[in-house]
Amino acid sequence: MLFYKDNSAKEVGFTASKKIGNAVKRNFAKRRLRSLFLDISPLIKNGSYIFVARQNIIDMKYEDIKKGLLKSLKKINALKGDQR
Repeated sequence: MLFYKDNSAKEVGFTASKKIGNAVKRNFAKRRLRSLFLDISPLIKNGSYIFVARQNIIDMKYEDIKKGLLKSLKKINALKGDQR
């Protein structure tokens, strides 16, 4: 899940609830989200982003998560050069 608010600077937060699992699984989920953000950071507009981990992030492939995230960012018009 992703929340976005237009802003003049890039701000980011990552969260994973106890529904994800124990602390090891929650930390793994947040590390994956951080890695994804660093990977796609040059492609996205400035703004405030909150990434919320979902249960299936533990088992999904990195490329599948990235593809879904880029699709979500395009849908909310948060990618650079993405005009609606």
